[in-house]
Amino acid sequence: MAEKPHYHQHRDRLRERFKTAGPDALADYELLELYLFNSIPRQDVKPIAKRLIDRFGSFAETLAAPIEHLTEVKGIGPKTALDLKIIKAAATKLGQETVMGTPILSSWTALMEYCRSAMQFEAKEQFRVLFLDKKNRLIADEVLGRGTVDRAPVYPREVIKRALDLSATAIILAHNHPSGDPTPSQSDIDMTQKIIEAGKTIGIIVHDHIIIGRNDIVSFKTLGLM
Repeated sequence: MAEKPHYHQHRDRLRERFKTAGPDALADYELLELYLFNSIPRQDVKPIAKRLIDRFGSFAETLAAPIEHLTEVKGIGPKTALDLKIIKAAATKLGQETVMGTPILSSWTALMEYCRSAMQFEAKEQFRVLFLDKKNRLIADEVLGRGTVDRAPVYPREVIKRALDLSATAIILAHNHPSGDPTPSQSDIDMTQKIIEAGKTIGIIVHDHIIIGRNDIVSFKTLGLM
């Protein structure tokens, strides 16, 4: 019988360390390795995992990277790139289900973590609206604007129309700043005020507008901007 490749023993040791010590005991590239074991079963994936971290910076940033950028890394083909995006989608879905149907104002930390996981490392700006019922439970979370690295077009009338379609009585606005700096721009402030005013005419409350940067999250309400 042929001898098993040397990396098989490494895989067994890494799996055991994850099992006994948990994910915090592993470096980002080692977490990537664990997943790549299944996606690339007949190759030493440690160098590939390290190249991914070198290129994108972290485990989370690797998962958030566009497929076309992932496939630029040596050893990552279209299938493996898609596999990595599936992890990202699963993590976002898990976070969404954690907050869906719960009173958002009493689960604010969970909401922030969900928004961070969904948007923190997106390469382009996206504008999300979280729609709440009369008990402030999340009933829907939708991306209503996608744009460039510094702007996602959003129209107040479309936000309010969608709220009416969903019978929402309150909303929370959220968008990301791919530049990393979550400081609101004047256009962010102006657009938020337009949505607040449009909502007032039909009894829809805007609870907050949050901006997600690379390392921080800011709240319009906390900043006194609404």
